Amino acid sequence: MTALAALRFAALALAAALALAAPRAAFAHGGVSLEKDICKLRVGPYMMHFTGYQPFTAPELEFCEDIPATGKTIIVLDFLDQKLRDLPVDARIIRDTGDESNLDGATVFHLALAVYAKGTMVLEHTFEEPGRFVGLVTVGDYVSRFPFAVGTGGRRAMMQYLTYAAVALAVGGGLYAYSSRIR
Repeated sequence: MTALAALRFAALALAAALALAAPRAAFAHGGVSLEKDICKLRVGPYMMHFTGYQPFTAPELEFCEDIPATGKTIIVLDFLDQKLRDLPVDARIIRDTGDESNLDGATVFHLALAVYAKGTMVLEHTFEEPGRFVGLVTVGDYVSRFPFAVGTGGRRAMMQYLTYAAVALAVGGGLYAYSSRIR
């Protein structure tokens, strides 16, 4: 291999390493447009916006589906409907046992019925172990159920893995094709 070819190969390898190390977009709620916002939670006729954070295990991520890891988790429910600011709201997280007949026994977190005049409800809970859970938000006679996983990988981990694998294959294939051409 000539010095010029070696230099080109080193430049490509450096570019590939930088591309892999560059910050990646988080699989969060997808922008500011509420029309495309997948993090909406409907409770009867009312809408809330759901955002989750893990300040110690994944501070750069926002999520609204599966929770990436165990540990301290903050879930923020912002009321999109002004009427919700005047209504009592209840929230709880239960283990997904498939049976909701004993809510108290399945509950791992409960934020009692209260009026949130500022339109924001904050749930802080430390998930000690991975598993399947269900969030329940109650407004009057309306109950919204949203199932989620904690620390089990979920769709986000699979998408990240597939993205990394695709990038690695593309870079490897490109380097192979380039090195085959210079011989």
